Amino acid sequence: MRWNGQAIGAGDTNALPGMEHLGGFVRSVTTPEFAGMTFHEVVAKSALNHVPGGSAMPFDWTVNPYRGCSHACSYCFARGTHEYLELDAGRDFDAQIIVKVNVTEVLRAELARPSWTGDPVMLGTNTDPYQRAEGRYRLMPGIIQALTDAGTPFSILTKGTLLRRDLPLLAEASREVDVSLAMSIAVFDDALQSTLEPGTPSAAARLETVRAATDAGFRVTVFLMPILPHLTDSIATLDDALARIRAAGAHRVVFGALHLRPGAKQWFLRWLEREHPDLVGAYRGLYPGAAAYAPKPYRQWLAKRVRPLLRVHGLTGHAEEEAPPREPVPGLAARRAAASVITTSRGRRADAAAMLF
Repeated sequence: MRWNGQAIGAGDTNALPGMEHLGGFVRSVTTPEFAGMTFHEVVAKSALNHVPGGSAMPFDWTVNPYRGCSHACSYCFARGTHEYLELDAGRDFDAQIIVKVNVTEVLRAELARPSWTGDPVMLGTNTDPYQRAEGRYRLMPGIIQALTDAGTPFSILTKGTLLRRDLPLLAEASREVDVSLAMSIAVFDDALQSTLEPGTPSAAARLETVRAATDAGFRVTVFLMPILPHLTDSIATLDDALARIRAAGAHRVVFGALHLRPGAKQWFLRWLEREHPDLVGAYRGLYPGAAAYAPKPYRQWLAKRVRPLLRVHGLTGHAEEEAPPREPVPGLAARRAAASVITTSRGRRADAAAMLF
C-alpha cells in the first residue's frame, strides 16, 4: 500500500489481503450500523495537505480526515485517488474508508509551528468530511476547534446533513476566524438521486441543512453541480432547483457541468449503461476518449440557461470556472462588535476556497 509508513500499526486478520501488516495501519472495523462498509483506521503523519503550485485550485491548504466516501456518487472526481492506495475507484471507493484517527492531534501540532502563517484551509475538496463515517468518529469538532484556536480561517464544502450537529461550534468559531459554509446539491429528483448518489442525504434534507446554517447566521453557498447533460439541464429542472435553493435561504449559487476524470469516468459510464442506456452515445460524444470536461460550447449554452434563472430567483452566482463577483462583506472586527448577531466574512482567498468541490 502506498500509504505504508504513516504510523505504527498492528496486524489484523480481518483486513483486506495485503493490509494485515501495513505500517500505517491500526485496524479494520466493521459494524452492523455500517453494513457493507469497512473503516481502515490509520495514524496519520500529516494533516495539512499543500496544494501543488501549478494547481488551478484557488487555495493552498486542505485537510481530509477521510479517504474514500460512502456518499457513493457515481461521478465523484476523487474516485481515482483510491487507486493510489491500491484500491479500486469503484466499489472500494464507496465502501473501504480510510480514517485518520489522530488527525486533530497532528493538525494542532502543524498549526503550532512557527512557519504556519494562518492561510485559509479548505475541507471537502477530496472526500466529504461529513460522510457517514463522521457519525462514528467525530473528527470534525476537533478539527474545527484546532483551526479556530490557531486563528486559521477555513471553509467547508459538504453534502452531509451531519453538518447541523456542529453548527453551534461553527457559530462560535465564526466569532474568531472567517468561516465559509457550502452545500453541494446536484440532483433534486429523488428517484435519480437514489441511483446516482445512493449514499447521500436527500435534496430536501440538504436544503433543510442550508436553512439551519442560514438561521445560524451563515451566508451559505450552494453548489448546483454537477449539472448532467440530458438529465438535469432542462429549464424546468434548473428552475425548480433554484427556486428551492432560494427558499432555503442560500446566499449564492455556483454551477457547473459534469466532469468525468479518470476513475470516475469509467464508473459513471457503467452507471449510465445500466440506468440510461439511451444516453450512452450522447455522453461519449460530449466526453470522447480521455476528455474529462464538457466541451466549451455546451458550458456556454448551460451558462446562458442558468444566469437568467438566477436573476429570476434573486440569487447571486457564477459558473465554476468564473471568478466570483466581489461582494461587500462585514469584517471580523465588525462581527465582534455586533455581539447579538452572528455573521461570517471571507477574505479573498477564503472566499475563493468555497468555489470548488
